[in-house]
Amino acid sequence: MWEQGLVLAILLAVITCLLVTRLKPSIVFAGATVIAYFSGLMDVSDLAVNFTNSSLVTLVLLILVSAALEKTRLISWVSRNISTGHLGTVIAKLGLSTAFLSSFTNNTAVVVSLIGAIKRNQQHAPSKLLIPLSYAAIFGGTLTLIGTSTNLIINSFVEDAGLPALTFFAPTTIGLAVMIVGVLILIPLSYLLPNTDEQTQGGDLPYFLEAIVEDDSPLIGKSIAQNNLRELRKLYLAEVIRSGHSLPSVTPDFVLEANDHLLFCGDVESVSTLQEISGLTLFGQKELNGQNFVEVVVSSSASVCNKTLKSSRFRERFDAVVVAIRRGHERLDGGLGNIVLTAGDTLVLVPGKQFESQRDEHSREFVLINDLDTSAKLDSQKSWLVLLGFIAVIAGALLHLCPIIKGLAGYLILLLATGILTISDLRRRFPVDIIMIVGSALSIAQLMISTGLSQKMGAMFIHAFNGWGAFGAMVATYLVTLVLTELVTNNAAAALAFPIGYSMAVGYGVDPMPFIMAVLFGASASFISPYGYQTNLLVYNVGNYKLRDYVRIGIPISLVYSTLVITLIPVFFPF
Repeated sequence: MWEQGLVLAILLAVITCLLVTRLKPSIVFAGATVIAYFSGLMDVSDLAVNFTNSSLVTLVLLILVSAALEKTRLISWVSRNISTGHLGTVIAKLGLSTAFLSSFTNNTAVVVSLIGAIKRNQQHAPSKLLIPLSYAAIFGGTLTLIGTSTNLIINSFVEDAGLPALTFFAPTTIGLAVMIVGVLILIPLSYLLPNTDEQTQGGDLPYFLEAIVEDDSPLIGKSIAQNNLRELRKLYLAEVIRSGHSLPSVTPDFVLEANDHLLFCGDVESVSTLQEISGLTLFGQKELNGQNFVEVVVSSSASVCNKTLKSSRFRERFDAVVVAIRRGHERLDGGLGNIVLTAGDTLVLVPGKQFESQRDEHSREFVLINDLDTSAKLDSQKSWLVLLGFIAVIAGALLHLCPIIKGLAGYLILLLATGILTISDLRRRFPVDIIMIVGSALSIAQLMISTGLSQKMGAMFIHAFNGWGAFGAMVATYLVTLVLTELVTNNAAAALAFPIGYSMAVGYGVDPMPFIMAVLFGASASFISPYGYQTNLLVYNVGNYKLRDYVRIGIPISLVYSTLVITLIPVFFPF
């Protein structure tokens, strides 16, 4: 009996900390697991099993390989396709493409990849698109077992309860209905979102970049205006160099020719923007193939001071290519290779292996060396190899040729062996917080079931909903999960709601699948708060949103989503 009381106390402490403190969920859950261990409720072997759960390992591998998927040209293709058309058309294209991508890779990784593309879109303010991006990723995450971390966590609970594991397409039928209706509703609701576009021009954008018009470029023979080079978001065409002569005042009707050097002012994201413009070759383009950018500040003792990139033989000496230069808010001019470097200049580099291995030796040259989250795109050949490799892993799992965990592990090793991913990429992406939350959540859910606490709580729910039957209990499970998701995040909601839902199914003597689906879809039903789901939080600051923006369009979406889920679960998963 004391075990139930202690587990209940731990449970209440977890919920209280998540609601009223600013502690990270991973710290809260880890603390709960530590208390359970030292109180004798669990031993080391139980913890080891939970923290090495196959679904958790699969989730970690998916997050790691998604770092390679982000570098492919697929993201550039999506970016180009969401940049044209009226807002409604763009929302439809963005919603469907995001949902599809989210169904086969982790939806958080998809949002991380597309945020940059949306910020670079030239037609609509990012604030009109970012919340729809998050919601579409949530819809897509419900399409397959691997679409979101929550689905994999719930599958772990299912296996721990001794039930058959969920199939890859278990939630797909309901997920498809949710996705289609959800995207249709997002189209009119997106017009209610604020326009917080902060497009800036010229001297406010400190980085200096250079691109060359290719010989067969589709830009040739068209004016600056016709090529939309005057309408680039946070990227300003400052100067054109033609046949060695500088043309600093470029009018919109200026017609481009082959081998024109275009000089831009922009931010770090501008490197990716220029890579996505067909017919332009970025300065140092030949060296760009998926590397993460590095930012350095030139030291006053640097040997490159008072020299140009060309005269200092920068590339040969440091095994790094400079793709952008910043000098405070000063407008630079002339070609990138002809700028005389001075102390304090900030350079964005594409590092080679030698630069990476000799970082400590560059302290005399550079005051500061920072890794940036932005990375160069892979070339077309490597992009196709990455995409085809991932498709092969998923196909192998669906055809039962190779378990997905083995396929992902082999795929990750291949990505490392080919240099597409590096150890530093994995270190940067390694999901320590998710491992702590999921492993600890599994431990807490296991304790709720093994001590009989979930059975007792289930009996209380059955008594409370007496007369409503199994359907009423399933609806209650869904609503409890939904509320918990909005309050204490999706993974925590799944961990707390699953044992209760499972115990109610056992209490009624019915198939537990409707209750499992209620938890699965309820845990992804975070639309009203930016804090309940990681994708909502990712776009919150980027879009300069306020809480009311989520409430305004989240409430109608939540109502329609919930009605669909509650109606369809008994149809596809009868009691």
